Amino acid sequence: MKTIIILFGLLCSMNIKAQTIITSTISVKGNCGECKDRIENAADIKGVKTSNWDKDKKILTVTYDTGKVTLAQIESAIAKAGHATASQKADAKAYTKLPNCCKYEHGECKEPK
Repeated sequence: MKTIIILFGLLCSMNIKAQTIITSTISVKGNCGECKDRIENAADIKGVKTSNWDKDKKILTVTYDTGKVTLAQIESAIAKAGHATASQKADAKAYTKLPNCCKYEHGECKEPK
């Protein structure tokens, strides 16, 4: 009985987070294939299982573990890479370092692919 109580106490004292894998979509500004690579790489943080940015729809589909990362943290990582999301403004310094083709505030990419 003493062993059961000790094990129960240990389990209760551990910070156990429930693992819930969900898929969400995020609106992310960008123009081209280079943007796609940058956005998906920026979203590749601890807890993210997969990410796929659709260039035409400007939507990132991301599958992640809610026990390890939040959607806000994913959006923040993308914004730090220079790409704005629906709820996060892009980091200004990172945006100015983007190649001209990737500067989505100027419209669509006009450079040859």
